Amino acid sequence: MYAQIFFFVGKVYQEANKFDLAYTSLKSVINTVDYLREEIVSGEESKRKQAESFNEAYRYMIEVCLELDNLTEAIEYAERSKTRNLVELIVERDSKTIFPPEVVTQLEKYRDEIAIGQHQIQNGKAENPQVLAQHLNQLRQQRNELQNQYLSVGSDFKFDSFKATLDKRTAIAEWYILDKKIVAFIIKPTGEITVWQSQPEEQEALINWLDKYLQDYNNQKDKWKDSLREELKTLASILHIDEILTLIPKDCNQLIIIPHRFLHLLPLHALPVGDSHQEDSHCLLDLFTGGISYAPSCQLLQQVQKRERPNFESVFAIKDPTKNLAYAKLEVDSILNLFSSHQVLSDKQASKDALLGEMPKLKQANYLHFSCHGSFNLNSPQDSCLLLAESKDENNDLDLNKCLTLGNLFEQDFQLDNCRLVVLSACETGLVDFTNASDEYISLPSGFLYAGSTSVVSSLWTVNDVSTAFLMIKFLQNLQTAIIHGEDFSVAVSLNQAQKWLRNSTKTQLEEWIEQHKLKF
Repeated sequence: MYAQIFFFVGKVYQEANKFDLAYTSLKSVINTVDYLREEIVSGEESKRKQAESFNEAYRYMIEVCLELDNLTEAIEYAERSKTRNLVELIVERDSKTIFPPEVVTQLEKYRDEIAIGQHQIQNGKAENPQVLAQHLNQLRQQRNELQNQYLSVGSDFKFDSFKATLDKRTAIAEWYILDKKIVAFIIKPTGEITVWQSQPEEQEALINWLDKYLQDYNNQKDKWKDSLREELKTLASILHIDEILTLIPKDCNQLIIIPHRFLHLLPLHALPVGDSHQEDSHCLLDLFTGGISYAPSCQLLQQVQKRERPNFESVFAIKDPTKNLAYAKLEVDSILNLFSSHQVLSDKQASKDALLGEMPKLKQANYLHFSCHGSFNLNSPQDSCLLLAESKDENNDLDLNKCLTLGNLFEQDFQLDNCRLVVLSACETGLVDFTNASDEYISLPSGFLYAGSTSVVSSLWTVNDVSTAFLMIKFLQNLQTAIIHGEDFSVAVSLNQAQKWLRNSTKTQLEEWIEQHKLKF
């Protein structure tokens, strides 16, 4: 009730252009929401529903901060509003590498004592609830102060600490969709933030564009594919990509894109730039020799970068478990010789039981490669999956007990502590649940990031079997060539180079490449 009252008051102040008063009211709302979040002990789903109820307060707060020209707080509140559950899960999972052993022990003591005390209050077993509540608040404060010495995420996210991790030639473009406009935060290597903001009609145009895009993709695949080039030109115009590019320093050769909500579904790296009518026109990908990559949030980017994965010598691969991918064998067999050791489960041997039975080898692998079918379930994202052997029953319906689901990846035993890269060479494995109001990043890539990998390559749509095989082989060749020559291990650069190579190669050039590498169909 307290939070709802202050939220209403904040909205009234904002509509009256009394932004200082709106800021104070909305800050009270968000602080209260964060406190209530800590009180929830019934699981991550409850936290997500609570976040959905109050996510609107963050959107209003971001608008107010922009009106007050407080760009740092605007991006901090944007970050605090998204991927909270996933960030907290990853921090908990990686706690023993983030914190010294004695700090881990102390944080666990705080966690257990707070949980026991909160359970006593909620179940009416506390002798003096008020005194116990005060004690629990003191413990939370002590825990947060200790934790914040080593990281700042979630409600404690501070842009200054993130700024210190920026690469001198890397820019970040973080989008945020508000109620009436689109915002793009451009973070320069110096940590300076500039902001592009749309007009209200452009947000409406974006929503209408997306509706048509999804309708065509779901119902008219041929029309969707044939019109994709023109549709991306329209999207680039709506998002003012050329204008946003002027905010990025010319000496930046790498771009990290952080989408928001349904923008996660779109190939933003492929947006055309400049005069798209010229023969030598470019897309965004062509402008950054250091590659374009994606991250769900600054916080997740910061946490995953802390994982040390120096080796890239062993591969664990799943090959055509449903026995209907003609080029999966070519794809997997052609990359095995790039690694000093490998483990492959293929055809009917690539079952879920077999995969879980090889968990010790899976945990030791530096690289996981899945050449199979994928399925994204928008109605139940936790049931999104990679299809393994016997994944479909006699009625051709999915048997989730035989699939590797997103829910499986969040199970405690699925730990990829040596994994540097996961490739999901399968359809629609990069799709996310864009319908939840809390902006949680719920997808198969999020599951593999949680499980321990530092990078994930996935697909936004249904992919062609042969072109995917060529792309994956070239990508891995690029990556291993970079390692041999002592260059930086960059998934983004190697993948982007492979994408441009496949886009630009003629039939003759592809035939010569196939012959050169003795690829056998």
